[in-house]
Amino acid sequence: MSKIEESYTENEEVIITLELEDGTEMECVVLARFPLLNRQYVALLPASQLDDEEGEVFLYRFSEDENGEVTLDNIVDDEEFEAVADRYDELLDELDYDELVDADEE
Repeated sequence: MSKIEESYTENEEVIITLELEDGTEMECVVLARFPLLNRQYVALLPASQLDDEEGEVFLYRFSEDENGEVTLDNIVDDEEFEAVADRYDELLDELDYDELVDADEE
């Protein structure tokens, strides 16, 4: 990915515009940013799929330099990808649990 632009929506969602290898651009919502094995990762959902219950989530290795420049790298190692996907699933499970607990407390 050669170009990444961040912007924010009214709901404080972070939108990243990715320039794909074929030159097209795709706006994605940042669903989560999380650490695993001394690296940072990000889960992205194409903005066009935001209202879809079964949207396709993209996982990338995430880094930021001292100037705040963001870089996303593809995860090419199958074992690393599986570990990242498992951690993202765990985060979703934790969110579901937190929402259930919060609803019970109301």
